[in-house]
Amino acid sequence: MSRGGRLDVVLVELFPEHSRSRIGALVKDGHARVDGVVVTRPSHKVPPGAVVELDVPEAVPVGVVAQDLPIHIVYEDADVAVIDKAPGLVVHPGAGHADGTLVNALLHHLDDLSGIGGELRPGIVHRLDRGTSGLIVVAKNDQAHRHLAAQFADHSAGREYLALVVGRPPALSGTIRSFLARHPRDRVRFASADDGRLAVTHWSVERTWGTVVLVRCRLETGRTHQIRVHLSEHGLPLLGDPLYGRARPPASIRDLVDPDRPLLHAEVLHFEHPDGRRLRFHAPCPADFQAVLAVLDA
Repeated sequence: MSRGGRLDVVLVELFPEHSRSRIGALVKDGHARVDGVVVTRPSHKVPPGAVVELDVPEAVPVGVVAQDLPIHIVYEDADVAVIDKAPGLVVHPGAGHADGTLVNALLHHLDDLSGIGGELRPGIVHRLDRGTSGLIVVAKNDQAHRHLAAQFADHSAGREYLALVVGRPPALSGTIRSFLARHPRDRVRFASADDGRLAVTHWSVERTWGTVVLVRCRLETGRTHQIRVHLSEHGLPLLGDPLYGRARPPASIRDLVDPDRPLLHAEVLHFEHPDGRRLRFHAPCPADFQAVLAVLDA
């Protein structure tokens, strides 16, 4: 029985695994009853002591095909999965990439998805660019999705990247803070602009080989192309980045650097699991990145 109040608020308290927007949609679709009577207004006032019921239909398949693509699942339980994404793999279907994406692969490999927002799909909380390798976490249900999304919004989830750049850093560490928006002339790119969204990157030098530098970047925010824009705008373009800087690699590694694969790797990821545990993951650089580092060391 209910203590009374707005119907959508009452239902969120009774069914915390669903978001308020999801509850509201279910109410409007006729899935809620108060004392046996169907109610379709989320704002309906429920009297104290009323019997409130909610029918949650099975999640429906989305129009994305499950594909048996090779992916590296680092960790998995009933709520989340952590993937070490290979470079070149697009995260989500979109223009030019209708299939062959990480989401297509997850629909095949994760057999206990309960759905996000009523759809049978993995919840992509944050993304990696196609060329970027490394760790990404996905949610398997609404409650996990909300829990993770809140951490990325308030910056309590942590991400650290390794970037191989060309240039001479002005110091051994620093912080880059700017506002990022789409480039005014090239809509594929992003750039610092007064009317953009705040982006903060903390960086430090890991190793140097002349003008080639391995930089560690810790994200305080997570804007599109954030590290690539910030480093290139500060004279440190990534090797292999076709959009920002086109850094010319030294002759010793020129044949190893793919001009369409920015040497950027999401090495560390940590967050609070929906059950309260603090989880931390580390993924070594993939083979192409390692090969470049090996030649530089030699």
